[in-house]
Amino acid sequence: MLKPKASSHLISRHFTKALAKSQRHAQQTLTDKLLSLLKQCTSTKSLQQIHTQMIINAIHKPNFLLHRFIDLKDFNNASLLFSQIPYPNEYAFNIMIRGLTTTWQKFNLTIEFYYQMKDFGIRPNNFTYPFVFIACANLLVLNHGQCAHSGVLKSGLCLDGHVRHSLITMYSRCGELGCARRVFDEISEKDLVSWNSMISGYSRMGYAGDAVGLFGEMRDAGFEPDEMTLVSILGACGDLGDLGLGSWIEGFVVENEMDLNSFVGSALIGMYGKCGDLSSARRVFDRMAKKDVVTWNAMITGYAQNGVSDEAIILFSGMRESGVNPDKITLVGVLSACASIGALDFGKWLDTYASERGLQNDIYVSTALIDMYAKCGSLDDALRVFEDMPQKNEVSWNAMISALAFHGRPQESLSLFKRMSKEGGAVRPNDISFIGVLSACVHAGLVDEGRQLFDLMSSSFGLVPKIEHHSCMVDLLARAGHVHEAWDFIEKMPEKPDEVVLGALLGACQKRRNVDVSERVMHLLLEMEPLNSGNYIISSKIFANMKRWDDSARMRVLMRQRGVTKTPGCSWIEIENQVHEFHAGDVLHFISQDMCQVINLLNEEMKVEGYGPKVDFL
Repeated sequence: MLKPKASSHLISRHFTKALAKSQRHAQQTLTDKLLSLLKQCTSTKSLQQIHTQMIINAIHKPNFLLHRFIDLKDFNNASLLFSQIPYPNEYAFNIMIRGLTTTWQKFNLTIEFYYQMKDFGIRPNNFTYPFVFIACANLLVLNHGQCAHSGVLKSGLCLDGHVRHSLITMYSRCGELGCARRVFDEISEKDLVSWNSMISGYSRMGYAGDAVGLFGEMRDAGFEPDEMTLVSILGACGDLGDLGLGSWIEGFVVENEMDLNSFVGSALIGMYGKCGDLSSARRVFDRMAKKDVVTWNAMITGYAQNGVSDEAIILFSGMRESGVNPDKITLVGVLSACASIGALDFGKWLDTYASERGLQNDIYVSTALIDMYAKCGSLDDALRVFEDMPQKNEVSWNAMISALAFHGRPQESLSLFKRMSKEGGAVRPNDISFIGVLSACVHAGLVDEGRQLFDLMSSSFGLVPKIEHHSCMVDLLARAGHVHEAWDFIEKMPEKPDEVVLGALLGACQKRRNVDVSERVMHLLLEMEPLNSGNYIISSKIFANMKRWDDSARMRVLMRQRGVTKTPGCSWIEIENQVHEFHAGDVLHFISQDMCQVINLLNEEMKVEGYGPKVDFL
């Protein structure tokens, strides 16, 4: 008996199903293989090749690709891929926002993507807001941060730990420490990250006392500090000059066998440096097995800020010999050291070094160069650096204004001040600008201009004159011979005069031989600075000039009775990139004979030019 033949239609349908199943299986196998390769990808080139295969084989897995492009820090391809996703989902937005914030630090784009996400109707969540708040903190855009905070409250995410900690950081960085503290206080169950966020906020924003106080509360609550806590508190100790707590922290690190890494080690060095304990700073520095650029910078800056400039320069050379490349912070520290001791040749070498490494246009390096050149007497070089700066901040303008003032070019200083007021844009004259320009008036004896500028501070710029501005005005009036007016000015000051103001007036009284005002000034100065030899010497000289010999001798006797000695004069000279230090009467230096010959030659040339020594102030 013959079997009936199968219908051709049934055979065709069966074959089609089998083929489709086979194709799906092959497609799935290819997809799995490409995704597996994707995870192993270590270069943009291989990632692009996989992307190409996905396009050819119609495999749509944009989120997987996007994640890998971000991991490989490829901003261009990540941005391009995201723009080609017709309807990006929550995951795509979140990983892009995270990458923009942490990988590329393009904080403006983070904010832009956040609003774009909302425009797409996608609700930001606890993976979105922490990065948005970090971006707001870095951009100091409080209004956007507050809007995002409102979104957090509406979404019921205010109990999420990551969201709250980033909120504390955002409010702290934006200067709203009251809001940051409210968020902190509302956390019912605080963890170590909560405490660290608030302590760091206080420390970074200059509220060192509050940071230390909260640290005590944290320990009372039973929490032990970690690296993050210690670094924040060490910064606060440095600002407060609290050597006791800073030393305790070092003991805590040793006792708990914590790793003395760059993070903690540099903070310890910085704290000791700010407290003036350079031997302890150097001890920590020498104990560190691995020293990165941050560690070297901390020690160099410590030396420079404490006036141990030669050590800062020597350490800089040691840093380069050890193979660590200096950065802009290193250069700022070493340039400050050069400025302190007048090491012009080495400063010029640093200028060339910065240019070769593309650091000369950094606003902080350029400003440090201006300061170094000005203090080393090379004003033309300072002006060159200033004019070449693509961007200038308040510090840059102030450095140049002050340099011109102190180099006896008051009109140029005043002109630059006016230029700053007109061309500065967002940069406006501040307290320091007025100190510089008032100093220019002092050097040129421009009494009327000085009075006008002093009035402009409050009337046009909303600034409250500080003790330094009053000091400039007293100096200006006194030098111009208005000694009684200067004293009246001191009496009308909103604050008690300091030794700088009184010292300026006493010097003017000596020049003008005014005993009436000088006796009043002397009485205040000797109360404020009983160990300052200059006050006794100038007072003695004033009495001697008026032939009041008994009073003159009394000041010298009083000086001896109080054990006050005159500080010897100190000078530096640079020879072949090496700085030598000399004190008055120093005859032991190995090249002192050569130096004396040069000084004698200079003295002879000065006499020929008509200059004579001034002994009135000795």
